[in-house]
Amino acid sequence: MSKPAYLVLENGLIFEGEFFGAEKEIIGEIVFNTGMTGYIETLTDNCYFGQIVLQTFPMVGNYGIISEDFESSSVKASAYIVKSWCEEPSNFRSEGNLDAFLKSENITGLCGIDTREVAKIIRGNGVMNAKITGDKNNINFDEIKNYKIKDAVKNVSCRGAHYAPAENGKYRVVLIDFGMKESLKLALLNKNCDVFVMPYNTPAKEIKLGHDINGIVLSSGPGDPADNPDIINNLKEIIKLKIPIFAIGLGHQMLALAHGFKTQKLKYGHRGANQPVKNLNDGKVYITGQNHGYIVSTESIDKNIAQIFFENVNDKTCEGIIYKDKLVFSAEFYPEAKDSPGSTGFLYDMFIKNMEENNNAPR
Repeated sequence: MSKPAYLVLENGLIFEGEFFGAEKEIIGEIVFNTGMTGYIETLTDNCYFGQIVLQTFPMVGNYGIISEDFESSSVKASAYIVKSWCEEPSNFRSEGNLDAFLKSENITGLCGIDTREVAKIIRGNGVMNAKITGDKNNINFDEIKNYKIKDAVKNVSCRGAHYAPAENGKYRVVLIDFGMKESLKLALLNKNCDVFVMPYNTPAKEIKLGHDINGIVLSSGPGDPADNPDIINNLKEIIKLKIPIFAIGLGHQMLALAHGFKTQKLKYGHRGANQPVKNLNDGKVYITGQNHGYIVSTESIDKNIAQIFFENVNDKTCEGIIYKDKLVFSAEFYPEAKDSPGSTGFLYDMFIKNMEENNNAPR
C-alpha cells in the first residue's frame, strides 16, 4: 500500500497525495508541463535538472517506459508529480511501468493530487520552490524558500569529448553540450553531419585547432543563463572564430548574453509540446516543443547587431534571433528532428546552408 505524501509549496499551501517511485523527501523548483504525451522525453530532459516536474495531463504512463526514447542516460528531474499513473501500460515497445522506472532511478514520485489546481497556482503566483515529504508536521519553510539550483550545466554536460560519425558524413560539426537532448545529435547525424560532442567548458582554441570543422551547435540546457559567466566569456571567443553557429535553448540565451543582450525569468515558463511561435520573416506560425524558464529580453536586443527571428504568439517574447553580418542564428524552442510540412526542421537546413556559404563544406 502506498504511503501518504505531501506537496508543500513555499507559499504555505499543502496538497495530500501518495508516494510512488522512490519514497524520499525532496526539495526543488516546481514547474508544470502541459504535454499529453512525451513523458519519457520529459523525465530524461537535462533541462529539468533540479526541478520538480508536474504534469497537467491527468493520466501518465500509458505506453510504459521505452529506453530508445530517452533524451539522456538518466532522469534529470528531482521529482515527478502526476494525478494518476498507469499500472499496466500497453505498447509493444514498453519495457516496464512508470513506478518501477522511477524506483530504479531513485526518483521521488507523487500521485493523487489535483495537478491542474497546482498548475493554476503556479500560473497565478509564478514558479516557486516546493517540497515532497511524508511528514507535513515538521516543515521548514525557510529551507524550501532558500533552495537554489546550483552548477546546473556542469552537472548535466558530458565529462569528455566523443565523436559520432554520420553514415554519409559531409559536414563536420562541433556540438557543445550544455545539457543536450539526444534527439539533437540524431537530427544532425541524419543531416549528414559528423558530430564532435564537447563539454560545456571546452575553450574556443580547442574547438578551432582540434578539428577542421564546418559549424558549431550550442545545445539547450538547464538553469539561469546568467549563472554561467565563464561560458559566456568563452562564447565571445567562439564568435570570433567566424564559423557558422546554430544555438538552441540555453545556448540561444547565452549566445545573446555574449553579444551584450539581457535575459529575464518568465513567470511560469514555456514547457510543453504546443507553444506557437511566429517566423517574423514570413509570418508563418509553428507549433513547437519547449522547456525553458528564461528568455532573451526583447528590449535588450541591439537592432544594429541582430534581429528577432521568431516570436511567441501567446506572450510576444523572443523565440529566436538572427545575427547580422554573421552566419549565426538561434532558436529558443526544440527544432523538430524530422522534416515534414509545417515543421521547424528547416532550421537544420538553414544551418547547413550557412556552412556551405562559409566555404567550409562539404569537404
